[in-house]
Amino acid sequence: MSSPAPEILAQLETLELDASRPLIISDADEVLLKFMAQLEHFLDKHGLWIDLDNYAISGNIKSRETNEPVEFPDLIDAFFDAETHAIQPTIGAAQSLETLAARAQIIVLTNLPAKNKQARIDNLNEHGMDYPVVVGSGPKGPAVAWLKERITAPVFFLDDIPHNVDSVAEHAPDVRRIHFIADPRLAKLIGPAKGATTRIDVWNEAYDWISQELTQAGY
Repeated sequence: MSSPAPEILAQLETLELDASRPLIISDADEVLLKFMAQLEHFLDKHGLWIDLDNYAISGNIKSRETNEPVEFPDLIDAFFDAETHAIQPTIGAAQSLETLAARAQIIVLTNLPAKNKQARIDNLNEHGMDYPVVVGSGPKGPAVAWLKERITAPVFFLDDIPHNVDSVAEHAPDVRRIHFIADPRLAKLIGPAKGATTRIDVWNEAYDWISQELTQAGY
């Protein structure tokens, strides 16, 4: 079983966890935050747009003037530098987590450059989601497995990227895995991840599902 990368492990080890309380581990972009809508805003300022005919960023950035594909070196880094502070919350995320926090611990596990971590924390706090944030890169299975080993209660994981869901299924199969894509345009482009326990794309339904799972488990 793979261990979390050192930079992720260092953050995990600072968390104050209660082994007897359920844990919700949530991605940020396209789960808690409207990543794509903010990316479109960013691209528009550069005279660009993104073609959402398929579930990818690479190769889909186009010029508004010519409609031809455009290379944008270091796009994601440039986006996070400029826009992390401004990304808007997904509908129902803050309210759902606030209610669930009475029954579960909550951690945000987000693939994001370390230099943008504080901006992400500040942005989430501004939108009523004041939870520990762990940033890193790559598949999330090892980090989730590390957390699961320290929790005896149910653990839940939410992410929009199929390979992250599948990674958790591989490394921490006892974790309940929700494949969640907030933007309806993206959600329709891709089916449930193979490793998902369930596919849910709106927070009121995710809240109901998690709440029911907690009740059935006696929490």
